[in-house]
Amino acid sequence: MNLFTLLDEQNVIPNLKAKNKKQVINALVDKLSGKVSDDILSDIREGVFERENVMSTGVGKGLAIPHCKTKAVDENFAVFAKLEKPLDYDSIDGEPVEIIFLLVGPDSKHSHHIKLLSRISRLMNSASFREKILASETAEIILEAFKEEEEKYFVN
Repeated sequence: MNLFTLLDEQNVIPNLKAKNKKQVINALVDKLSGKVSDDILSDIREGVFERENVMSTGVGKGLAIPHCKTKAVDENFAVFAKLEKPLDYDSIDGEPVEIIFLLVGPDSKHSHHIKLLSRISRLMNSASFREKILASETAEIILEAFKEEEEKYFVN
C-alpha cells in the first residue's frame, strides 16, 4: 500500500496552526471524524496519546509520526500536516517539528503497520522531499509530492 493512497485533500493539512503537541495530535485525530464513528475516534485518540506517553514520536529532522494500533479499526488511516510554525515536540534530536504524519492501523496487522511506519521514515529521510513538502502551500500539491516520491522509490 502506498502512503498517498491513505491520504486525500480532506486529511492533508497544509498549514496547521497549533501551540503544542497535544493540540497537534487532537487536530490530526479530529480529521478522521468523517471516516470513523465518535467511539472509534475516542479509541484512536486514546491510543495515540498512550503511545506518545511511552516515547515521543518526534523522530528527528523536523518530523513526528504519532501512531497507534487499535482493535477499533479494520483498516489503516492517516492524516498529514505541515505546521504553520515549528513547535517543540520532545523530539529525539531536540529540534522542533514541522511535519507530522499520523498513522492508525488495526491491532491485528502489526507487520503491515511497521512497514508503513518504515516507509514514512524512508520518504521523510530525503532532504529534497522534506523541502518540497515544506514549500507546498496546498493539500493538492502535497498529495502530488507524495505520489511522485513514492513512484520514484517504491515498487509494489
